[in-house]
Amino acid sequence: MDIFRTPEDIPADRGPAVITIGNFDGVHRGHAVVLDALVSAAASRGLRSVVVTFDPHPRTVHQSDSPVELICSLDQRLGRIARSGVDATVVQPYTLAFADQSAEEFVVDYLVGKLDASAVVVGRDVRFGRRNCGDLAALEKLGRIHGFDVIVIDEVGQGARYSSSAIRRLLEDGDVRSAAEQLGYDHTLTGTVVHGEKRGREMGFPTANMDLESQGLVPADGVYAGWMHFPSRGLRLPTAISVGTNPTFHGSVRTVEGHAIDVRFADLDVYGDTMEVSFVERIRGQVAFRGMEPLIEQMHADVDRARSVLLS
Repeated sequence: MDIFRTPEDIPADRGPAVITIGNFDGVHRGHAVVLDALVSAAASRGLRSVVVTFDPHPRTVHQSDSPVELICSLDQRLGRIARSGVDATVVQPYTLAFADQSAEEFVVDYLVGKLDASAVVVGRDVRFGRRNCGDLAALEKLGRIHGFDVIVIDEVGQGARYSSSAIRRLLEDGDVRSAAEQLGYDHTLTGTVVHGEKRGREMGFPTANMDLESQGLVPADGVYAGWMHFPSRGLRLPTAISVGTNPTFHGSVRTVEGHAIDVRFADLDVYGDTMEVSFVERIRGQVAFRGMEPLIEQMHADVDRARSVLLS
């Protein structure tokens, strides 16, 4: 998949395309329906399929005092869009000036003028232009005037069933299993393995610690069953994942760390490696224990429960 950081980066000889536009945060099941329709429509017309997505998220621009915490990073989003078979994605910088285009300006100058749209794939609830003044009827009218088709998809990402906002709330509540049902995959963080305080190793539960600049929305504090994947090693391990501040030790910094189940993980030197952590099921919330012994006893129970979830 080609990635263009602005429409101006698209070569002039690329020709007309079938376009869809959206934030695509999480690239969930609803988004997948739209992307499949885009790829099919483009193939049937012998044209390129092009996604337009925004960076930063529009809410971050319009409500800077309460920016949205995204389900996935831009790189994660682009990777998932690429797996749908789309030919190209335009990462449109979202600014107040861009948002201030009228509905007609957006269609004529942007969709037709810059992207050479032959067809546009949208949901019935599509809104565009200044203050979202444009709707489906306006888009269809402008399409008739300016020579492009409008392909309407009923199952879209912001419907009652699939919603990025709903998925964010599920992750913030720790309900990673329900989030996966909407996403179509296990929610995943991507980051670099860094040195931790090595308390897990001292207690017999060595862990890989993810750096604090990980990509993806970190779910609610607690213990989870999931997987650690090290792409450069082709290694995927069943894992008990801890998210939180280690209150037993009066910690204040939130961490994400994984203990590989039934693997001599301590023998692997993965510091500095890229690690993906996928969440399958929440086992329990974060708890402050009265000393090491009850904590270690609970950790054994957590690992047993994670093993049962992942390997039974």
